[in-house]
Amino acid sequence: MLARTARPVHRFTRDAAAYQGERESVTIDTTKGIAGLKGALRYVRAYRDQVFVVKLGGDVVGEPETLDHVTAQLALLSSLSIRLVVVHGGGPQASALSRRLGSEPRMVAGRRITDDAALEVAKMVYAGQLNVDLLAALRGHRVQAVGLSGVDADLITAHRRPPVQVVDDAGATSRVDYGHVGDINRVDPRVLATLMEARFVPVVASLAGGEDAEVFNVNADTVAESLAVALRAQKLIFLTGAPGVLRDRNDPSTLVTFADPDDLAGLMASGVLAGGMRPKVEACIRAATGAVERTHIIDGRAPDALLLEVFTGAGCGTMIVGRKEKATYLGVDLAG
Repeated sequence: MLARTARPVHRFTRDAAAYQGERESVTIDTTKGIAGLKGALRYVRAYRDQVFVVKLGGDVVGEPETLDHVTAQLALLSSLSIRLVVVHGGGPQASALSRRLGSEPRMVAGRRITDDAALEVAKMVYAGQLNVDLLAALRGHRVQAVGLSGVDADLITAHRRPPVQVVDDAGATSRVDYGHVGDINRVDPRVLATLMEARFVPVVASLAGGEDAEVFNVNADTVAESLAVALRAQKLIFLTGAPGVLRDRNDPSTLVTFADPDDLAGLMASGVLAGGMRPKVEACIRAATGAVERTHIIDGRAPDALLLEVFTGAGCGTMIVGRKEKATYLGVDLAG
């Protein structure tokens, strides 16, 4: 944690004549704001013009108040010349719409089975409602954002995933056909680079295109990881509905604050990680071995979680680094 030196509280009194006889007293506590700003300066300098890929989960984008708080934090990062790419999921919203249309969604090992009806829902929810809502929220904080999906400008090319053997959360193995789910072949990030160079913020929905005009549903965590690797991002940040990686999913005090791919692989093998956390951790492992310097999993619903993770040494979630970096950064300021 960055040290904060206690400073006196100053009291300022406004001129009564200037305010039509009304005399006001304003108290400013400089021990918090100024010290925090000075403490964050080295991070601001280090991150200027660096690329951050930020993935927003459905728990974040689906709640208007939470979305407003998160987009305010993104606006601050953008104003500091950090180049942002925002990727969003929308699983809860897609599931809700499927149920309203009379179809029960199916999930295996944290991943959605996408039949014809589910693909139509994914198009409507991901590239439609949620993408537009997110753009509007960013616009409300004076961020010029541009909505995309992986289909645009050959951003993400994928192929249909063949039936695979999957171990579910209960430990049972079964052969699963995920339907219109895509596995990524390649990423062409030129459109993102062009937008970021012009100081726009790309907002990417988790759909991909195929070689023969197909549209595929791709897990948003996988999309975020693939874009971060292609852009050689300094940070990949997952804003979720959980505090981070937990050794006991029912006990927030078991938060894993720092890990490398081997640590995460061990947690997965032990059966600790389940549901939507599994694809996030898998994406973190790939990113950490694919030249992304830092990967973070934090609770996007917590006040100012993104800023705390980025601009303080203590952070507030789980940070993942490459194997070679773990020994170097243990015991030092981990957010640098």
